[in-house]
Amino acid sequence: MNPKAEDRVPVLIVGGSLVGLSASLFLGRLGVPHVLVEKHADTSRHPRGRGNNVRTMELYRGAGAEARIRAAASVLADNHGILQARSLTGDEQEWLFREIDPGGGLAKFSPSGWCLCSQNDLEPVLLRCARELGGDLRFSTELLSCDQDADGVTAVVKDRDTGEHSTLRAEYLIAADGPRSPVRERLGIGQNGPGDLFHNVSITFRAPELADAVGDRRFIACYLTNPEADGALLPVDNREQWVFHAPWHPDRGETLEDFTDERCVEHIRRATGVPDMAVEITGKAPWHAAERVAERYCVGRIFLAGDSAHEMSPTGAFGSNTGIQDAHNLAWKLAAVLDGSAAPALLDTYEDERRPVAEVTSARASARSAEHSHPGYDPAPGGGGRQHGVLTVALGYCYPRGAVLGADPDLPVVPERMRLTGEPGTRAPHLWVRTGGERRSTLDLYERSFVLLTGTEDGKIWRAAAEAAAAHWSARLDHYRIGTGADADLVPEEGADWAEVHGATPEGAVLVRPDGFVAWRAEGRVANPEGALREVLGGLLRRA
Repeated sequence: MNPKAEDRVPVLIVGGSLVGLSASLFLGRLGVPHVLVEKHADTSRHPRGRGNNVRTMELYRGAGAEARIRAAASVLADNHGILQARSLTGDEQEWLFREIDPGGGLAKFSPSGWCLCSQNDLEPVLLRCARELGGDLRFSTELLSCDQDADGVTAVVKDRDTGEHSTLRAEYLIAADGPRSPVRERLGIGQNGPGDLFHNVSITFRAPELADAVGDRRFIACYLTNPEADGALLPVDNREQWVFHAPWHPDRGETLEDFTDERCVEHIRRATGVPDMAVEITGKAPWHAAERVAERYCVGRIFLAGDSAHEMSPTGAFGSNTGIQDAHNLAWKLAAVLDGSAAPALLDTYEDERRPVAEVTSARASARSAEHSHPGYDPAPGGGGRQHGVLTVALGYCYPRGAVLGADPDLPVVPERMRLTGEPGTRAPHLWVRTGGERRSTLDLYERSFVLLTGTEDGKIWRAAAEAAAAHWSARLDHYRIGTGADADLVPEEGADWAEVHGATPEGAVLVRPDGFVAWRAEGRVANPEGALREVLGGLLRRA
């Protein structure tokens, strides 16, 4: 698809970094035509934003990209944990945590796991996958203006190579245009939160000798705490290529010009404790850690996603992951509205669900920076102390309100402990099953449709009810009977009880959304399954 001036497209994505590219991938998987515009000429060349959490990798698994991402990340596959040390050569060293998944306990929750893939390696994979699905992704293309009316959004874009202007008419616009989002500013959306937390300059450099000082310590990052030269060291290839985050203090009058190559080399030598090390500076990029959440995620037909909607401290890698999960939440809802199966009111639930998650997660990111004494961060006293664990924030968050029925409205957005037990509003449980000799996770069932899970005893009744309810609302609803008999579509491995795992009885049913969150649960037998499903689907799709 190659629209010319004043052509129409269902969705326009503004911004071609991790969140925008992920939105393109997810929309492409759902068959939604779209255009993405990005003002830069290419994907990121700076190794940053490397921590992709388990929930993000589940989404990439569902979109068929996980294996390609892990291949791109193979050089750092054996790096784990965060080390804190006064220098690499001294005795004052402590692992803040040694393993991302100690003991392999994550396997009971997910078929995926964390993946350390730097942004400069991840973005090209997403770009290729999105284009293979038919996405029209235009780099060196800048959004100049966007205006909306009751029927759509009119955007004027500029080809930065040729200077040519063109007009796109979209039904909806996703603004994934970063923390200084021009789209958010045009909409007049304010932000809440403490604001700027600290500033760093990210320095890329070559230093083959540094690998000897690091030795066999395969860390994700090392916080170097020499008070005269602190900073964070990150490996790129564990051999020659490295990144160093040096604290920057613009509030003290320090400018970027003060970070000369000579100063950076000396800082890195002193921080690492290798005074005569040969260092070649290859790049510098300033970045700002902040805690802000947009007051609104949507105005009319324009939606904010990623850094345009929320900014977070980098500790824990929550920011990019939250943004990618924003895009996934929005993609299935846009697809449902565009194909006519859902009413536009479904899109209101995007903010209902994702904004509370951002508020809790951004606070957790700041707290984690304080816990880890992130170089450059000097938090105010009494910051609240330790909060939820990383896995609970990354995977256990829930939607007490939104496109769910039967959820406890007082349920914390992030509970104190993991509660993936089939409750409405939570991510559906992971269960290994077999079908036709193939091993799959139940999470692999969720992407392009609602899914109804039942046992085999009442399976025929539920199947008839599902077909009738789906036909009534012109919605896609797949049904799987789980058990061991001849009528089973899926057979649980190792004798697992699907109903117990999902908090139901064998006569009950669990309805899961396309994004893998439980939409509704019947814990036991229902007197009128067809009527119940018709009412539930209508409520979820905002058509009843």
